[in-house]
Amino acid sequence: MTGWQIALLVTAIAMIILVILYIVGNRLQKKQMSQRDQLEAAAQPMTMFIISKKVMKMKEAGLPKVVLEQTPKRMHNSRLPIVKAKIGPQIMNLICDESIFDELPIKGEVKAMVSGIYLVSVKNVRGKVEAAPAKKGFRSKMRGKQKEYQEIYAAEERAKADKKAAKQAKKKK
Repeated sequence: MTGWQIALLVTAIAMIILVILYIVGNRLQKKQMSQRDQLEAAAQPMTMFIISKKVMKMKEAGLPKVVLEQTPKRMHNSRLPIVKAKIGPQIMNLICDESIFDELPIKGEVKAMVSGIYLVSVKNVRGKVEAAPAKKGFRSKMRGKQKEYQEIYAAEERAKADKKAAKQAKKKK
């Protein structure tokens, strides 16, 4: 085999791998969007007093035993944003969405949407809000970009669905 043939073969294999990754990525993104919609549909508003917030390992977070049993073993050592909050007379540890973690005040009262033990969004914040750290790490920058792209993708999907519904309504007439 000559050098050109080897280069062509490597390029073809790389292109095939990229196409496969693109297809798998799209499927995973659609799955994540549907799961997010399910979480938001099941969310309930609650008023809570935030005691503390930390990013810690799932094992050390003090989450219910059932949650630890249902999660994959590889996720037990992953670091999650955990919020310790007083909801009514009960003190609970909640898993927080990374996009709203910085918005939550420590020693402050908030109205939030909670789905199970997952803190989905914050509606109203009472109390002092700490200033966000000026320097962001690589992970938080990537998470911000991911959130932006997910919002763009969701808007495109909604536009496609609206277009399809309009087309079907036009077809029925």
